Amino acid sequence: MPKVIFLPHETLCPEGMVVDAAAGDNLLEVALEAGIEIEHACDGLCACTTCHCIIREGGDSLNETTDQEDDMLDKAWGLEVDSRLSCQCQIADEDLVVEIPKYTINHAREENH
Repeated sequence: MPKVIFLPHETLCPEGMVVDAAAGDNLLEVALEAGIEIEHACDGLCACTTCHCIIREGGDSLNETTDQEDDMLDKAWGLEVDSRLSCQCQIADEDLVVEIPKYTINHAREENH
């Protein structure tokens, strides 16, 4: 069973977190189920960049990016070579190390009241 290691993020998971996942799981859904509130303005439809993450280790085991994901990633804040949209990442059988960027380009984030 692969593990997803989320690196510390100032507000979403200050101490980092290690989460068990199953092959075939969606990275965004794994994070949300673990209580890591990664933004996802389009509800995981690959229509925004708010769930942008950087795969620091294990990225070769993920599914390939699509043209649509690549086009959206071009608009992401802090884009890196290993950037992915977490809503599009299907976990395979390797552990992943994931960094959630400090910022997104979501100008209309709604906080819980």
